[in-house]
Amino acid sequence: MANARLSDDGRTLTVRVPIAFAKRGGRKSVISPDGVSTAVSSRPHIDSTLVKALARAFRWRKLLETGVYATIDEMAVAEKINASYVCRVLRLTLLAPDIVEAILDGRQPEDMTLAAVMKPFPVGWNAQESMCSS
Repeated sequence: MANARLSDDGRTLTVRVPIAFAKRGGRKSVISPDGVSTAVSSRPHIDSTLVKALARAFRWRKLLETGVYATIDEMAVAEKINASYVCRVLRLTLLAPDIVEAILDGRQPEDMTLAAVMKPFPVGWNAQESMCSS
């Protein structure tokens, strides 16, 4: 405890801990010094944008599977959005169930954002999970 200092009357202990504050997604978070674990675990942060994209992907997949729309292009015209966006969002239905569950519970890695999952990812669930854990 090199940073600790006891007051002259012996009733107050002052400890200095170097921390930094960072904004992530409009929220402030505390960044602890390297090698120091934070004792308080933060609440899960449910990324509503990511959850909405997952819901949309599974809804669109169901619409295709049930024959409401015959093609992605037909669905894109009906939804008034770009067909390539529909394709990228539909790929989210290929995510491993553990990853989908983590996203819904707010336990996904910090760097797992909608922009990150919209990029190509491995189709194999084991490869996805190892990619997310690293």
